[in-house]
Amino acid sequence: MKGKELVKLLISNGWHVERISGSHHVMKKDDKTEIIPVHNTYIPIGLLNAILKRTGLK
Repeated sequence: MKGKELVKLLISNGWHVERISGSHHVMKKDDKTEIIPVHNTYIPIGLLNAILKRTGLK
C-alpha cells in the first residue's frame, strides 16, 4: 500500500490531515496523532502493520 492510499483510508475512517511536513502527512483523530510517509513507493509491511495497529484499523 502506498502512502496516498493509506491517507485516503484513514480519512474515510474519521482521521484528518493536520499538516504536511515535506513528504510526511500528520494525521489526527481525537487525541491520537500519526505520521504517514507519502513517498512514491510502497510502505514497508512492518511499518504499515504498526501504523494500522496504532490507528485501530487492524
